[in-house]
Amino acid sequence: MPASLNEIKVKIASTKKTSQITGAMQMVSAAKLTKSEQNAKSFQIYAQKVRAITTDLIGSEMSSGSSNPMLIKRPVKKTGYIVITSDKGLVGGYNSSILKSVMQMLKDEHGQADDYVIIALGGMGADFFKARGINVSYELRGLSDQPSFDEVRKIVNQSVSLYQQELFDELYVCYNHHINSLTSQVRVEKMLPISDIDENEATPNRQPFELEPDRDTILAQLLPQYAESMIYGSIIDAKTAEHAAGMAAMQAATDNAKNVINDLTIQYNRARQAAITQEITEIVAGASALD
Repeated sequence: MPASLNEIKVKIASTKKTSQITGAMQMVSAAKLTKSEQNAKSFQIYAQKVRAITTDLIGSEMSSGSSNPMLIKRPVKKTGYIVITSDKGLVGGYNSSILKSVMQMLKDEHGQADDYVIIALGGMGADFFKARGINVSYELRGLSDQPSFDEVRKIVNQSVSLYQQELFDELYVCYNHHINSLTSQVRVEKMLPISDIDENEATPNRQPFELEPDRDTILAQLLPQYAESMIYGSIIDAKTAEHAAGMAAMQAATDNAKNVINDLTIQYNRARQAAITQEITEIVAGASALD
């Protein structure tokens, strides 16, 4: 019985240390989430301004027929997918939900592997596809908790460049959209060709203005930047969802550890009570034998 009591005490001490670690990780994730939500909110202001400028510039062009290649829908021979996951685990179902959805989409939409291109942001996604024999044309690992545009510039620029070179005819971003600290939603958003611009969003009664250089030259520079900003916005959104998932997972782990500690404490008290009862019984039996 003493050995059993010692084992329970060791388990209680070990579980307490684990709960302290998961509790600390929960607080770290909460701080990261707050910072990431602020960054996402700040980026939305920028994204709205870029969209407004882009809409005003291409509104009349869309009415008369688009001539910019980034606005033209061409026959789809190959599709590009940017899949955003985390670099590590301990984030609950964050990675499994997006990877499961992407695999189902590839199965439903494409008959063979040559029909699509995978670009992976995050080690979990890159390793997942490679383990299943799916070619990853480009991958990026080790993003910071609050990624700057400079960190993702290369992969974002390359994605847009590959589209412009017609190595694929559509580009989608697959990621977990952050709703709140407990909920995220898998999203697959079409980034290229740019098709979500509504000419009705253009500023009403806007006074005509002169452009230098001409509008087509400005659009040739602006549209790639607009597409890059949308992709970057998805990355920020996905990172926010990752921090929320990490916080929720660590909170659940901490709560489970506390429940285990409570159960072990009850088990320890019962074992200790049984040991004391047995000792008393032995003492009483010994005293009776002496009489």
